Amino acid sequence: MDRRDTPTPTDARTRIQPHTDVETALLGPILPDRECGDCTACCTELTVNTPEFAKPAGTPCIHLSDKGCGIHAVRPRICRTWFCAWRRVASLPDEARPDRSGLLVSLNFVKEPQNCLEGVSINVRVLAGSDAIANGMAATVLDSVCDQLVPVWFSDGSKKMLMHPDIDVAGFVLSGEAAPARLQDEVAAWRERYGVFGLNR
Repeated sequence: MDRRDTPTPTDARTRIQPHTDVETALLGPILPDRECGDCTACCTELTVNTPEFAKPAGTPCIHLSDKGCGIHAVRPRICRTWFCAWRRVASLPDEARPDRSGLLVSLNFVKEPQNCLEGVSINVRVLAGSDAIANGMAATVLDSVCDQLVPVWFSDGSKKMLMHPDIDVAGFVLSGEAAPARLQDEVAAWRERYGVFGLNR
């Protein structure tokens, strides 16, 4: 698929689609042959802030037990509808499941982004104790998700880094300056897609 064929966040905002619809549009549907299994990374790593249930990032859910979710049959809606990118992106290898790889890949939605490439983006998080950088899994995962017009950020626990688009393209997208001929089309495509979030924030 051409990267320009990727559904745009602008379209999603205009239609006021739920996050799950945007995730399906950008990452694909849930893959029928992949299951969470024993993985509970999202139950600890993610912030949950809904009227039904809330927890801070990095804190195990109060319902998490040695056998997984203690209220799985009646878990909150957010837990029923949210899936990490490994459940959706076929190009991610089986070994990239969060509990196997030490990486949690998800689509992030930031209400007040610092710049236009942060509003809707793929986030690759290194989990505590992971050796995904040293063993090459982080590079494999990044190669699998840096292939379309969706920004990709990588967090190693100490800092958050923009991995896609590359630094040259991102610089022109964010500055608003005229790009050289070799980058004009790519910079224009990113600006068109993410300008809704404000280019210079």
